[in-house]
Amino acid sequence: MDNTNWQDAGAVDGLPEDDVACVEIQGREIALYTVGTAVFATDNICTHGHARLCDGFLEGHEIECPLHQGRFDVRDGKALCAPLTENVRSYPVRIEAGRVLVRMDSLDSINS
Repeated sequence: MDNTNWQDAGAVDGLPEDDVACVEIQGREIALYTVGTAVFATDNICTHGHARLCDGFLEGHEIECPLHQGRFDVRDGKALCAPLTENVRSYPVRIEAGRVLVRMDSLDSINS
């Protein structure tokens, strides 16, 4: 696995404050969450109902799926409550020169 597969997801100042946005990277929809000054990334599709997480409600470090109100921790993709039974894939993020970079080759947090 190549650990240098950092992909540019856009300008950090283009992200909404304390909210979620969707970007496409390498043909995959990624949800980007801003919580304070931190940015987190997960797959954009809920593992339960196949809804888009970018259409959900972000409160602190938790994104609520708009379909069945299951919640994930955006920091690691962990499923936090029913009806979710499977974590959502999360990706490492770093900020360089005002740009959000997402490492797409990571297998972090698929299922803990």
